[in-house]
Amino acid sequence: MSSQPLVYPLTPTGDHIDDYHGTKVADPYRWLEDLDSEETRKWVEAQNAVTFDYLEKIPEREAIRKRLTALWDFEKFSAPSKKGGRHFYSYNSGLQNQSVLNVMDSLDGQPRILLDPNTLSEDGTVALTGGAISEDGKLFAYGLSTSGSDWQEWKVRDVDTATDLPDHLKWVKFSGASWTKDGKGFFYSRYDEPVGEAKLEDVNYNQKLFFHTLGTNQSDDALVYERPDHKDWGLHGTVTEDGRYLLIHVSMGTDSKNALFYKDLSDPGAEVIKLLKDFDAMYSFVGNEGSVFWFHTDLDAPRGRLIAIDTARPDRSDWQELIAESDQALQGVGLVGDRFFLNYLRDASTQIKIFDLAGKPVGEVKLPGLGTAGGFGGRRDDRETFYVFTSLTTPATIFRYDIASGESSVFRAPDVDFDETDYETKQVFYESPDGTRVPMFICHRKGLTLDGTNPTYLYGYGGFGIPMVPGFSVTVAEWLKMGGIYAQACIRGGSEYGEGWRQAGAKLNRQNVFDDFIAAAEWLIDNKYTSSKKLAIGGGSNGGLLVGACMTQRPDLFGACMPAVGVLDMLRFHKFTIGWAWVSDYGSPDDPDEFNAIYEYSPLHNLKAGTSYPPTMITTGDHDDRVVPAHSFKFASALQAAHTGDAPVLARIEVKAGHGMGKSTQKMIDEASDKWAFLVKNLDMQLPEGYA
Repeated sequence: MSSQPLVYPLTPTGDHIDDYHGTKVADPYRWLEDLDSEETRKWVEAQNAVTFDYLEKIPEREAIRKRLTALWDFEKFSAPSKKGGRHFYSYNSGLQNQSVLNVMDSLDGQPRILLDPNTLSEDGTVALTGGAISEDGKLFAYGLSTSGSDWQEWKVRDVDTATDLPDHLKWVKFSGASWTKDGKGFFYSRYDEPVGEAKLEDVNYNQKLFFHTLGTNQSDDALVYERPDHKDWGLHGTVTEDGRYLLIHVSMGTDSKNALFYKDLSDPGAEVIKLLKDFDAMYSFVGNEGSVFWFHTDLDAPRGRLIAIDTARPDRSDWQELIAESDQALQGVGLVGDRFFLNYLRDASTQIKIFDLAGKPVGEVKLPGLGTAGGFGGRRDDRETFYVFTSLTTPATIFRYDIASGESSVFRAPDVDFDETDYETKQVFYESPDGTRVPMFICHRKGLTLDGTNPTYLYGYGGFGIPMVPGFSVTVAEWLKMGGIYAQACIRGGSEYGEGWRQAGAKLNRQNVFDDFIAAAEWLIDNKYTSSKKLAIGGGSNGGLLVGACMTQRPDLFGACMPAVGVLDMLRFHKFTIGWAWVSDYGSPDDPDEFNAIYEYSPLHNLKAGTSYPPTMITTGDHDDRVVPAHSFKFASALQAAHTGDAPVLARIEVKAGHGMGKSTQKMIDEASDKWAFLVKNLDMQLPEGYA
């Protein structure tokens, strides 16, 4: 670390105080919530000046950047999807800032470019963030995001000519598109156009479902469904494969429980039918056979099951269970080739099981090893499907699965300068303080000596039912090449073991998440993988909250901390953009009991003056309109003020970047290079001979 403390920009403080149920809470950096003010812009520039001056002086930084760039430079493919006899897939030649959408008239045909987002901006900050192909494969509706924003603009492209039609939709957020079977238009969701100076930070309520008729102005779009009496409802429309029904998925924030309505599209005057309206469980529509709808649900089955509901006889007494709950966590169900493909997690690793339409088991997809598989999309009459398999040391490989033979064959395999045989991945289980058994993946070079001196990067998330499953990352691969250990803890709050695992880390149970992560760090130290001074922790978004909470609770335990785009002001998270939707996981500061629990761990409010905190680099994007950067701005200011000692406390603020969606390749390489350079310096890491 530096021999002298860094000199941080002087951050002015205000005297703002809030009263939460009788508890007075100071908010001296409230002014940093005004993201567009001249004062905030100057603060960002001053913080970045200190940060990049520090990073530029790290001798290994440039070598890391060069090696990361070289490793990143390989072909990347997505699994193809088929519409109208054509196959569509994304492709990146290696270092393109954005992947290109290609189309082929047959699997062995010559690909041609349908849309290249790299031509839409000079710096690669316009990204393709959504898309839907019409039933005949002739039209492509697509959404674009600028500078990482969640806001999208949607257009329509002619597949034959790769040219845009006049259609142009705005103020779309958290929405896809779903075409009618005749291709005359599509359903999508949007919000009213925001107004005011802080329109991009204001809360997002009252999402509405519209139908856009091809060739018309957005102002003429038909309002299909809205619920002004439930401003917190999210509405998402999907047309069934047979074209008969519009399914309306109704959500309340990020709560897994949802409602499901439908409308018969064969009758122009049909009413919206409220099939599932109690918000008593998760219901994910899988497909239908006429009036019989199939749902993946966790109703009376925390780990998931498959049921059938006949809309002609919708009473619960008439519901049929096709595939019962198992001891594994069901993550999703695909319907292709008249087979159900069920994606299960066994201890956070994928297993794919196949059932016929009556719910009878007919096979299993044999996967290459301990890893993650996804895909298995298609139509009822398809005889093939595609999936992606990846692990911590296996780059994403595309497989074609022949449904009749049950055989998988490699369709596209990347050529990466990374020899996975040099590394090993193991899964261990450790105990959290309350006795809960928690899995963790550990990956490192073979022949590692367990002497407590290995630089280690522990990563976690722990929320919103999102599981931490093994998958290849170029950034992590380079860390392994640098001689580091990578550990990934599957802590509570995710869905590794179903809905019960999520709820065990939600609301008043939130401390379990932090306890699990701290226990993972202690296990790595106790088992001589590393030591406190050699252990770094990282996480993004909700994972940024994880890092912030753990470093404030146990500043002695870590050698470096890297909260990214984190939710760090837990008393104000629900005041911006879509933050109100996270109450299902966090609870609400407006509730007295939940406020007390939140206040106990909120990273911003648990910094203690005069404490020596670990070396910390806080990262965010100046255009983040999901977790607004004010979280990171305020936390960085408060941390710099509270911190004592020589360890650096830096804020790295990416300009023209958001929460992470659509981030350009160059920005990802730059950020990863800075992150690893920061750890090389602060973990006192010796790179392999000849590395730099």
